[in-house]
Amino acid sequence: MAACSTVSMTGRKQLSLVSESEVLSASLAEYQSYMQTAQLSTDAQATARVKGIAQRIAAAAEAYLKVSGQEADLQNYAWEFNLVNSQELNAFCMPGGKIVVYTGMVALAGTGADADDELAAVIGHEVGHAIAKHGQERASQQMLTSLGGQVLGTITAGKSEQLQQIVGTAYGLGTQYGALLPFSRKHELEADYIGIVLATVAGYDADAAITLWQKMEAVSTTSVPQFASTHPSSSKRISELQKNIPTVKATYGQAAQAAASSTTTTTTSSSSKSKAQSSKKSGTGYKIGN
Repeated sequence: MAACSTVSMTGRKQLSLVSESEVLSASLAEYQSYMQTAQLSTDAQATARVKGIAQRIAAAAEAYLKVSGQEADLQNYAWEFNLVNSQELNAFCMPGGKIVVYTGMVALAGTGADADDELAAVIGHEVGHAIAKHGQERASQQMLTSLGGQVLGTITAGKSEQLQQIVGTAYGLGTQYGALLPFSRKHELEADYIGIVLATVAGYDADAAITLWQKMEAVSTTSVPQFASTHPSSSKRISELQKNIPTVKATYGQAAQAAASSTTTTTTSSSSKSKAQSSKKSGTGYKIGN
C-alpha cells in the first residue's frame, strides 16, 4: 500500500516502486540519445504548427496540475517540442515533458478544418502518459515482475532444471499476458481520456479524437489479437471516446471558454492603452507566457 499512488484525473490506483527522480533521469538520457540521431523536420510551417499546438496542450496540463493540487510536480517538467521526419504514425512525450511528433502523424491529420484538433488529441494523449506517470508505473511493474521471478527461482532451486524452465516460462507468459499487456492497454485508454480533457481545456474540439482514430483504423494493417497487444483496438478506443467526450465537454468545456474569454478581455483592454500591445492576442484556450 505504501508503494501505491493515485492518478488524480481518473482516481485509479497505481503501483509506484520506482522513484520519480530515477524515471526522469533515465528518460532524459534516453531522449537525449534519441535526439542525437533523429532527423528534425525542415518544414518551418509544419514545425511551428506542431509547436503551437503542443504549447497550448502543455499549458493546459500545467493549469490542471495547479488546480488539482499537484503544483509541486511542475518542477519536473522542462517542456520541449520537436517535429521529426518519420513516416511512422506516432508521437511520444517522455516523462519530464519532451514531446516529439512524427511527420507521418501530421500527414495523417492533414490540413482540414479538424486537423489541428486531431493533432491536439495526439499530443494530449502523449502528455497524458506523462502527467499520469505511466512511465514510473511501468518501470515499477517490471521491477515487481523481476523480483517475483527471483523469488520463484529460489523456491524451485531444488527441483529439476526442466521444471525450473517450465515454471519460469509459465511465469513469464502469465505476467506478460495477464498483467503487463493489460496494464499497457489500460494506460492507453487512460491517456486517451486525459488527452481529450487537455485538448478541451486548451480550446480544441475533443470530437476530433474520434475522427483521428477512425483514420488510424482505416490505415491499420496489424493482425495482432487485442489480448496479445499492448494497445487497445481502434474500435475500442473510439467507443470509449464516444462514451467519455460528452462528460468531458460538460465538465471542462466551460472552464476553457471562461479562460479564453478572460484572456481575450484582458488583451482587448490592453489594446486601448498601447497599439503595440494590441497585437498580442492569446487565441483560444491556454497559452504559455503572454
